[in-house]
Amino acid sequence: MNKRMSLIALPLALLLPLQPQAAEGPLRIAVERFVQLPADVRQPEGITADPATGEIYVGSFDARMPESSRNNQLLRYSPDGKLLGRRRFGTTPLTGLAYRDGQVYILNFGASRLQRIAAGFGSDTPVEDVASFGALLPPAPGERRIDNPDGSQDRIQFGAAGFPAINGMVFDRAGNLYVSDSFQGAIYRIERATSCMPCRVQTVLHDPLLATAGPLPFGANGLAFDASERLLYINNAGDGRVLRWPLAGGALEVLAESIHGADGLLFHDGLLWVSANQADRVLGLDENGRIRVQAGEFQGHDGDGAPRGLLFPAGSAVSGAWMVVANLSLALTAREGDEWEEETRRWTLSRFRLPRAH
Repeated sequence: MNKRMSLIALPLALLLPLQPQAAEGPLRIAVERFVQLPADVRQPEGITADPATGEIYVGSFDARMPESSRNNQLLRYSPDGKLLGRRRFGTTPLTGLAYRDGQVYILNFGASRLQRIAAGFGSDTPVEDVASFGALLPPAPGERRIDNPDGSQDRIQFGAAGFPAINGMVFDRAGNLYVSDSFQGAIYRIERATSCMPCRVQTVLHDPLLATAGPLPFGANGLAFDASERLLYINNAGDGRVLRWPLAGGALEVLAESIHGADGLLFHDGLLWVSANQADRVLGLDENGRIRVQAGEFQGHDGDGAPRGLLFPAGSAVSGAWMVVANLSLALTAREGDEWEEETRRWTLSRFRLPRAH
């Protein structure tokens, strides 16, 4: 028997390992109700946690009109869901939150200010202004050019009225703070934000990839560092993209696409956790941008109008073995009857157990 014939005669089972193996899809995780917010609090948006105690902090994005109807608050919960404290902020909606050194840092969207408050706050605890944000010159980033498959090119000119839509933030280990601006398409840096006096806001990125012309009118949103803090990850909510930027220098680039409503962003145990508000999911991406974990879905409303599962998740925080998610449940369109968020009358936080480290 010649060599060719002997190869043909080999048992099929010996050849099978040479074939490509099927890859596992994303791990799917169910979520559960964590807490139902007090009846006078709506639209939880920003969320963070004290890594030592597991206490959870939640801020509201109540942007109703007229302004006199708003009741924005900062809430403090124990790891088991007991309400420990609340501080009222009145008519000014709040977005990003971050915990650092016994203080909760707050992006006061309505006042265009970074503020902070003692982490053990009560109803009368003073709120301190740290920094203010203003109009950039020019307010909008430059033109974005898109090369099409047929050889043509699109050119998008962005508009901005100069309102600083401060939205997400993240500290590095040295205490420097990075802040996103969703309307002006920018990233700011505040050096030594925990101790600066006065604090200077530096614009480090003003880029067309940070703006959006999408129906969800928020561009640059959630921020997170990789483990080495060499890369800054940035969500563009309106474009449904996760971007990354090397801090040592280099171009802003797209890591992942079609993440509908990429909102809050968190790096934990090797995964980028993206709150996909238009998909009612929290997604765990690896550092190549592939979805490895998919948590939650919308499962309707309870009789009191509280969502079951996830509905427009805006951000997440790690508390012990759990990831806690803020259900913003915000109706976006002027048309009535087209969004489940319109049916929400009570607002909630959900949670799920974190999978093992990747």
